[in-house]
Amino acid sequence: MQLQPLRTRVKICCIASIDEARTAIAAGADALGLVAAMPSGPGVIDEDTIRAIARAVPPPVATFLLTARTEAADIAEHAREAGTSCVQVVNHVDPDECARLRELLAPAVRLVQVIHVTGEDALALARDYAPHADALLLDSGRPDLPTPELGGTGRAHDWSISARLVAEVECPVFLAGGLHPGNVARAIDAVRPHGLDLCSGVRSAGALDSDLLARFMGAVAGAGR
Repeated sequence: MQLQPLRTRVKICCIASIDEARTAIAAGADALGLVAAMPSGPGVIDEDTIRAIARAVPPPVATFLLTARTEAADIAEHAREAGTSCVQVVNHVDPDECARLRELLAPAVRLVQVIHVTGEDALALARDYAPHADALLLDSGRPDLPTPELGGTGRAHDWSISARLVAEVECPVFLAGGLHPGNVARAIDAVRPHGLDLCSGVRSAGALDSDLLARFMGAVAGAGR
């Protein structure tokens, strides 16, 4: 069972510009998600913008490259080109590829493996991935669709499965999928994740909304009290 952090970390995803990065950091974000080419979903930015944001973000704020690539060597090259501190693999890749990827990335870049919680099979996936990843991220995509959904759906999944997964694995777990200021406290109480990840829940008309962001961060700070 993983040790619970002193506070719940927050990763704001779909960061589109240096100005958005500054807004998220000023609100207290611990990490920023930068979305590379995807088969579907919001927040995709070009590689030059990813590199520019990654260079501009000061430590200790983490930068996550979201990549849809599936082969270890290809993902590792993508991460090196992006210059981010973490790489988030949004596909269900072969666990052997996950293991090879961690060897290629360590120690400079951390590996976060996404698990799309579509049912109880997510528990078996977590057991396969946990030994090879620095963290897991539970999302609500549908990688099995003809046009895969690999994140950014705005949908919540079954938090009871996520809670069981958090209790079973030793590595940190981030919760994503449909989080917003009105439900995040319930999500934290139900799942007890290491961190949270969201995109649309703090955006209005696609742009990062400072008011929604402040309300979300306030709800996170007050959860569990």
